[in-house]
Amino acid sequence: MVPVGRGQRELIIGDRQTGKTAVAIDAIINQKNTGVKCVYVAIGQKDSSVAAVVRKLEEHGAMENTIVVNAGASDSAALQYIAPYAGCAMGEYFRDRGEDALIVYDDLTKQAWAYREVSLLLKRPPGREAYPGDVFYLHSRLLERASRVNAEYVEKYTNGEVKGQTGSLTALPIIETQGGDVSAFVPTNVISITDGQIFLETDLFNSGIRPAINAGLSVSRVGGAAQTNIIKKLGGGIRLDLAQYRELAAFAQFASDLDAETKAQIDRGQRVTELMKQNQYSPLSVAEMATSLFAANSGSLDDLETNKVVDFEAALIAYMNANQTTLMDKISKNGDYNDDIANELQAAIDDFKANHTW
Repeated sequence: MVPVGRGQRELIIGDRQTGKTAVAIDAIINQKNTGVKCVYVAIGQKDSSVAAVVRKLEEHGAMENTIVVNAGASDSAALQYIAPYAGCAMGEYFRDRGEDALIVYDDLTKQAWAYREVSLLLKRPPGREAYPGDVFYLHSRLLERASRVNAEYVEKYTNGEVKGQTGSLTALPIIETQGGDVSAFVPTNVISITDGQIFLETDLFNSGIRPAINAGLSVSRVGGAAQTNIIKKLGGGIRLDLAQYRELAAFAQFASDLDAETKAQIDRGQRVTELMKQNQYSPLSVAEMATSLFAANSGSLDDLETNKVVDFEAALIAYMNANQTTLMDKISKNGDYNDDIANELQAAIDDFKANHTW
């Protein structure tokens, strides 16, 4: 839905308690068998919260390739200000040696607060919201270090030790908003620096849609260039369905009677919304995502009750992994989408539905 390429900076933004850290931790867990080195920087968090994150990473086997940098709420403002730069330097080490790295800054709002505190103690002139004048530079000089480097740079940096390998450092900064206000000083700064944002909404979270991602406001400036062919082709229709559903659902609240086509579109949107729900710490592979998206696009969910969509998806993925391993491997390795793949997926889903009652 929101593609993130290696070397990109993708902002995760939302109010407190909307699942921002959960999205970032899922991204780290999803890298555990890919060779990507991960750095998790906790800024101004409670020590118990950081310990819980470390415990979850250990449970899912992701700590073997993860570094945790913690400047807790009980640490000084100076440490909270400098911690992201320390984590970034670690990520750059792997990038410059021709490896791929992912860094999560959780969260940069607290770093800005710490920097404001240090600046006021140093009697620097306060500006908007009492931040110093160079608060934009605080985040730009950090996030601009996330990049992809070519093989020539890696070879030069390692003095010829590593040849023919490119490196990358991908950043997932987190920003906490107050009351959904994305037009505040720090959020607008970081939005302008990054290559897109994943916007999480409190209303969606409270209504049970998790991750609570607003598909209309969440964008990636890299677009489909960072996606496999099959996800690019299948995901476009889903995003359109969700956008139309949100528009029609708002209209339907004021309409006493709806025509059959509008009602069918709303029903379809409700099923797609259910399909987008995902349990925490359970990321999906490309083949599993493709299976779910194809089922939605092909109309295979249209005869299901809305409350059965999540169970149907889980059972379908389990069936595909157990009985269609050749097809799933083909999708994972190639990422191509053509008529043959579509026919094989449709046949597999039809076979699954024929042998299971919903």
